[in-house]
Amino acid sequence: MEFKQVVKARYSCKKYGPRQVEPEKLNAILEAGRLAPTAKNLQEQHVYVVQSAQALAKVDAATSCRYGAPTVLVVAFDRDNVFTYPGGKRDSGVEDATIVATHMILAAADEGVDSCWVNFFDPEQLAKALGLPENEEVLMVMDLGYAAEGAGPLPNHGSRKPLGGTVSWL
Repeated sequence: MEFKQVVKARYSCKKYGPRQVEPEKLNAILEAGRLAPTAKNLQEQHVYVVQSAQALAKVDAATSCRYGAPTVLVVAFDRDNVFTYPGGKRDSGVEDATIVATHMILAAADEGVDSCWVNFFDPEQLAKALGLPENEEVLMVMDLGYAAEGAGPLPNHGSRKPLGGTVSWL
């Protein structure tokens, strides 16, 4: 799919059917995350693929926003392997993991796979439930699958501010 079509057509799916994402498509999505740029190329991200009934139940206990997705990606980053910016007040962890997740969401759309960025959960609770390492911080959960019949974008999906409402030239 052409990039402009990917970004225009992609929406946050909130109702999934049971069909599992094919391994080759899932690998393409994960590869897009692996190739995403990170500060100083530290690659501090870690992506957990959640598909087992037991692990999905742990995700369901942490959030009501799985929407029946048969695959969930938990995107985390290693707090001990981030670049600290000048001034020492910020580091690259959240933004690098965000870039990785965004690459995967767009790759999913390109593969014809629906997705939803989920951040309605307690990251520490989910990390503990899944037994993730203490040095990793969970950024987000990404639902992946195929939209159920009747699913579609929210009514306001196509509503966007004009470019002048979000961009200023200095």
